Amino acid sequence: MFLKEIKKTEIGGGFYGKVRVQLSLTLLKRGSDSSAHANGFFDFQETSLMLSMRKQAVLLGLVVYGFSFLSEISQLQAEDWPQFRGPNCAGVSTAKNSLPVEFDDQKNVIWSAKLGDGIGCPVVAAGRVFTSGMVGKDKVALYAFDAETGKKLWERVWKTGDLLEIHKTNSFAATTPAADDERVYFYFSTLGMLAVDAETGADVWEQKLPVPYFVFKWGAGMSPTLYKDLVLFCQDDDLEPAFYAFNKKTGKIVWKDDRSDQAVNYSHPVICETNQGDEIVVAGTGKLIGYDPKTGKRLWTAQTLLRNIKTTPVSRDGIIYVALQSGGIANQWLASIDRWETGNSDGKVTKDEIQAFVGKTKVPEAFYKKTFDRGDLNKDGALEGKELDIAFLPPGNEAGAKFGEEPAQQFVLAVKGGGRGDVTKTHLLWKHPTKHTDHIVSPLVTADRMFLVKGGGISTCFEVEKGKKIWGPKRIQNESEYFASPIYGDGKIYVAGENGKIVVLEDGPEQKILAKNDMGDSILGTPAIADGRIFIRTRGKLICVGEK
Repeated sequence: MFLKEIKKTEIGGGFYGKVRVQLSLTLLKRGSDSSAHANGFFDFQETSLMLSMRKQAVLLGLVVYGFSFLSEISQLQAEDWPQFRGPNCAGVSTAKNSLPVEFDDQKNVIWSAKLGDGIGCPVVAAGRVFTSGMVGKDKVALYAFDAETGKKLWERVWKTGDLLEIHKTNSFAATTPAADDERVYFYFSTLGMLAVDAETGADVWEQKLPVPYFVFKWGAGMSPTLYKDLVLFCQDDDLEPAFYAFNKKTGKIVWKDDRSDQAVNYSHPVICETNQGDEIVVAGTGKLIGYDPKTGKRLWTAQTLLRNIKTTPVSRDGIIYVALQSGGIANQWLASIDRWETGNSDGKVTKDEIQAFVGKTKVPEAFYKKTFDRGDLNKDGALEGKELDIAFLPPGNEAGAKFGEEPAQQFVLAVKGGGRGDVTKTHLLWKHPTKHTDHIVSPLVTADRMFLVKGGGISTCFEVEKGKKIWGPKRIQNESEYFASPIYGDGKIYVAGENGKIVVLEDGPEQKILAKNDMGDSILGTPAIADGRIFIRTRGKLICVGEK
């Protein structure tokens, strides 16, 4: 069994799979091969005592090697970037490999490959790189490349069926796969959750899920994440928001949490290690929720958030750090529907205006039933004033600005994990209003600092103990829109702008810009870091850069 597992690791492929097993198999061989006697390894006659001593020596050698081997495997796995923003969705690589400072679409490029349109992120596991892309109006592809050479290992293509209209900045291939050394887990709105063999791309399992619906045409953008033997997936849409845990091997739903108290959110689950055990923490409408990984039971809630959240928190040392920006719901609907070219700007919202805003696709009656009909208190067929709050804020979870209030709010905050019940007053460590957060770009926490960037290249740095500002706001010399989140590796921070330029900063108490690199194509997906290389997904390419 031991040697079988070693062999499996050795054939993992690429520069990850080549684990050099340096166990002196001579020890094992000499313990069982009579030729060792002739070679002078044992020049005495075996007695039962000597045989026992020899067995103990072999066992000791295996134990010592086992610790060494496991340590090497642990280090190996730490170099993987297996899901959105890497390990625990934090955007941090702890590997000691040197990473490049200067690069572009030609300089320090190890390899590149053409892809179909997409904005999902690349992931790296066991020497393979995975990402997705559209290959036609109704086909989506999942790609696998050798991380070392860029050789395409396989490509799977699925027909998607009819797709709902999405925002022009978005792509239907907006989700990020998750991967381990055995399987790749991939979500697509009309296909559900899929698992394929990481080596061959062959089907392993599929799990059909409700097709999400988004009135604002934001589209499906949530991705699977991994925890032990579970695939985690949270989908907060306008119809059936829910949080799922699937069995990695079978795809069976282990547990499901009905999140009907949530509006539309795009925040990925993170793992919080506490004295009471691991917790899965998900941000959403109004609150952070801590879940029991085994049962999916809600362990605690912290009513600290706003109407929507599209950023993913960072969990570190039992503390969850959040940066968010969200508009007030009444103002949001009025601005987008009543004041849109399809509305009449009378301060009210009707079903006809909602339908005109959505376009040709018929708005589901189920959506009106759970929102509009609840809020239309006087049954006049229009929502006005506080009716908008009642319609579009879940009962008992009226988060964010209400009608007539300032529509946009921004905060940075920290919540301690490990509580039970309502921990709003007991576990909120700090919370500060700010004007420096982005509504999509997630925070980066390194050392004792939180780094933020928002549209226009405006960056800010906070210390994490109290949330006090260290420096900023300061521009990072790239006045772009930002959708990709910052990542860290080798003492450097990499920030990719939509315009295709990646700014490299030194991770430190002061803003120090090291380089600005032009990749020649738009970037919306967060890059991945693995084994001294950065994997960058532009809208049309996958580019691997590293020091040559």
